[in-house]
Amino acid sequence: MLKDKNIILGVCGSIAAYKSAILVRLLIKAGANVKVILTADAANFITPLTLATLSKNPVYTQYFEEETGVWSNHVELGLWADYMVIAPLSANTLAKMAGGLCDNLLSAVYLSAKCPVFVAPAMDLDMWRHESTQQNTDKIKSYGNVVIAPNNGELASGLYGAGRMAEPEEIVDFLNTAIQKDLPFLGKKVLVTAGPTYEAIDPVRFIGNHSSGKMGFAIADQFAKLGAEVTLITGPTEQKSQHKLKRIDVVSAAQMLEACEQEFGDADVMVMSAAVADYTPVTIAGQKIKKTDESLSIELTKTKDILAALGRSKTTAQILVGFALETEKEEDHAKEKLMKKNLDLIVLNSLNDKGAGFKTDTNKITIFNKAFEKTVFDIKSKTEVAKDICLEILKLIPA
Repeated sequence: MLKDKNIILGVCGSIAAYKSAILVRLLIKAGANVKVILTADAANFITPLTLATLSKNPVYTQYFEEETGVWSNHVELGLWADYMVIAPLSANTLAKMAGGLCDNLLSAVYLSAKCPVFVAPAMDLDMWRHESTQQNTDKIKSYGNVVIAPNNGELASGLYGAGRMAEPEEIVDFLNTAIQKDLPFLGKKVLVTAGPTYEAIDPVRFIGNHSSGKMGFAIADQFAKLGAEVTLITGPTEQKSQHKLKRIDVVSAAQMLEACEQEFGDADVMVMSAAVADYTPVTIAGQKIKKTDESLSIELTKTKDILAALGRSKTTAQILVGFALETEKEEDHAKEKLMKKNLDLIVLNSLNDKGAGFKTDTNKITIFNKAFEKTVFDIKSKTEVAKDICLEILKLIPA
């Protein structure tokens, strides 16, 4: 589960900090990429050198290095992480998380993180039982953080009771279990197409469309985030994926068809969101066409329908999802496409809806299933729309 995952490990001031060395070793052994952030108090219990050696990455302790002025960019660290783990979590840092205080690098990275955050508290019995600590724990849970409850056991004070940090092996097991629950597409192979296709007229000109690829990339990234093994076939675009996936770049409709035919056999789910050209020039000029006559005629021929070809070839075990971008009789055209091309779902966009269509950061969709039942969604960011699409597809996968 943890293989190739980027994990920020925050270590706070606690005697349990010595266990963070074991935790780093276990995470690395599981295949994760680990970067450690130490608070100033934590460095009194375990050295940066120890954790840097085990993690194979520099250890971060402050906003910047006083001698060199090199800045530890908390925003970049927060964006880098797939998961953030704070173990041990002290009562002090817990209170900062609950109150939104930001007076050190660890708290700044926490506030910048876009990923799930797991914490493993470690403190003495009375500190853990204190009403303020329990209120702070409830508060950070309400923010969406996951608390790995401390164990009962002998504490540094000599007392016996709750407050002992969960063992490193328990933390890794907890992470694996939690990640698996958050990865409903784990083990599934997903094929996504995105962007436009360009159909060459001559070496410098082409027939194309305004697709930016934003929607397709958002869908591919969301599938990857949900655990799928994703292959993204994309036409010309400046978009970049935020997650690890297999990317195949193509230019023309014919190239996209060839790539889809090579990849779709292994796919469990196929989402065809690319804006593929319907027509392509019959002949392509070998040299740039000069402007000589008052008019220019270009003979076009139909491209092969990728969606229909996959619909004819797909098995009953595969899920095929198409897109329909319409300007009139939107629902009628979408349902006709759903039926004729043997789709399981079709995602309808209307250019009549403000904030939908090409190049926007938002979209408004309606999804039809094979029974022509429709689900209408409000206008949302394309990232949120991608989540909605993935959840609708998830309903079609047997439990």
